[in-house]
Amino acid sequence: MPDLAERAARMLLEGGTMLAEPCHYCGGVRVMKDGRALCAGCGREPEEREVPEAPERDAGPEVRRLSSELAEERDPERQRQILARINALLGA
Repeated sequence: MPDLAERAARMLLEGGTMLAEPCHYCGGVRVMKDGRALCAGCGREPEEREVPEAPERDAGPEVRRLSSELAEERDPERQRQILARINALLGA
């Protein structure tokens, strides 16, 4: 097995990034390079898992209603509130 610390150091020298989160398996230091995270302690990489997507809510009717309200609103503070709500609905 290659020296993991040496491999992690090489990844850093080649442009890798030390991650703030420790290894989920051993608590060791992790380095990310080319989309791969290597633990310098145990050499494990996170398992790839299927992450279920949350069902999307149809924000269209609410966004349309708020857009109409925004077009009529003249108070700048209320306009900001409406825009913030639209952004929240759109995930912006």
